Amino acid sequence: MSQQLQNDLILRAARGEKIERYPVWLMRQAGRILPEYRAVRASLSGFKELVETPKYAAEVTIQPVDLLGVDAAIIFSDILVVPEAMGLEYQMLEQKGPWFEKTIKSESDLKLIEDQFDVEDRLGYVLEAIKLTNKELNNRVPLIGFAGAPWTIFCYMVEGKGSKTFSESRKMLYTNPSLSHALLDKITTVTINYLKAQIKAGAHMLQLFDSWAGILGTQQYEEFSMPYIRKIANAIDQEVPLTIFSKGALTSLESIASTNCNTVGLDWNMDISTFRESIGESRTIQGNLDPCALYSSHDDVHRLTTNLLDSFKSQRHIVNLGHGVYPDVDPEKVKTFIQTVKDYQIKEAKF
Repeated sequence: MSQQLQNDLILRAARGEKIERYPVWLMRQAGRILPEYRAVRASLSGFKELVETPKYAAEVTIQPVDLLGVDAAIIFSDILVVPEAMGLEYQMLEQKGPWFEKTIKSESDLKLIEDQFDVEDRLGYVLEAIKLTNKELNNRVPLIGFAGAPWTIFCYMVEGKGSKTFSESRKMLYTNPSLSHALLDKITTVTINYLKAQIKAGAHMLQLFDSWAGILGTQQYEEFSMPYIRKIANAIDQEVPLTIFSKGALTSLESIASTNCNTVGLDWNMDISTFRESIGESRTIQGNLDPCALYSSHDDVHRLTTNLLDSFKSQRHIVNLGHGVYPDVDPEKVKTFIQTVKDYQIKEAKF
């Protein structure tokens, strides 16, 4: 697949192959900061219509490739399409975020959800968006597919909304571990089928987002997240490169790196050099400029990005922020970040 692409830098970097320069993309690049995205969004009834209408999802997926010059597109969607497909419908409330009318609180609530169904049918709108995006990209850059990690999806299915602590979800781990594992296993089954369907539809690369990894302690993360991440990684088994981004899971990085993945994403609180020393050349690292650095002057964005690049000790790196780009960041600052990466000369001595 990569041979057909005009720019396959990110795929080569993920696999540890020779690259001419570091590839760069941004989490949440498809939307938010771009006026062109906001114009499309304003023409629709809301966020979910954008997610569920392939032609619009494809349009906003491609915008950052055209307007920012990133080295990969990531399909415009949401991690919450998985719990919805399983039977828990969500709404995206303005200024409040996601809200689920039904949640999982007891064994009897498991009857509300399914894990044995035709993913290509229920999530066909995402797969159609992937096909349409690839057609319109015309092999310019790879397309990244994604899903939420089971623990993060579990949090929303139990809590029913966003939270700073997800205390209801964490409480269940202590008070009903068997129910917790049963729910996590069902989420994992659907997620594997969903990611495989994305590959079949044309995703060149996958990312698993464990957005709420950092709210668990090391032992709980090892028990309630890592087994399911490993199961997903083993199911993908190098069909396409896989990135695991577990935000805040500082003490679990080596465990994450031991999975059957290509790339480990780091948030901005994680030290690249320390992690590189612990894993050697076994994995690619993705990240990890602080998103707030993009509020700096253009000169400072250039300097901070160059400092980040200078810290790399390997060619096995994909440049990104340590989390999603914030919605009020100036797109011109983003362009400075991207152009700095593109202009940077990889020093042969580094690898």
